[in-house]
Amino acid sequence: MTVPIVTPPTLESANPRVRSSYRPAIQFRESISPADIPAVQRIVQSTGFFSSAEVEVAVELLRERHSRGACSGYFFVFAEQAEQMLGYACFGPIACTQAGFDLYWIAVDPSFQGGGIGRALLREAERLISRMEGRRVYIETSSRPQYEPTRAFYLRCGYSQEAVLKDFYSAGDDKIIFVRSVDCAAGFDG
Repeated sequence: MTVPIVTPPTLESANPRVRSSYRPAIQFRESISPADIPAVQRIVQSTGFFSSAEVEVAVELLRERHSRGACSGYFFVFAEQAEQMLGYACFGPIACTQAGFDLYWIAVDPSFQGGGIGRALLREAERLISRMEGRRVYIETSSRPQYEPTRAFYLRCGYSQEAVLKDFYSAGDDKIIFVRSVDCAAGFDG
């Protein structure tokens, strides 16, 4: 599937990286290949948000999907252009729920952030979740100040903050849980 991404003029002037690196359309891919492992590792490391242990978890989920297929419970969507991976999302059904899904990871190469790729990936993941009869998407993130742009992104994409688990990751680092109904996602354009 090809999705045109339109970059507003104000975004280009605010983020020169986007202007020089940005291209007008991306392709989505769901299939997994061994070449995805180093690409995902590179993207997750390059964001500067994740510890080495977290990077290994991101890679391990991909390896698990590659070796076990859909039985792994992990599903991926990759955003590419000219066979270059720009970002990806990983999601899966939540055990013992009727229609709940977790969004485990969403990451965009920093060279391409700010151009709508993250939002397009999120919408594509929601579309795939809906196709799998999912109805609610849950996202967990940290309360650390570094994650403020991430939390703002989820709110802009129509997610609501549902819960805060105090000191979950460490003292002073809460887990914040966001949720969105997928049946509303189909009509969301912004």
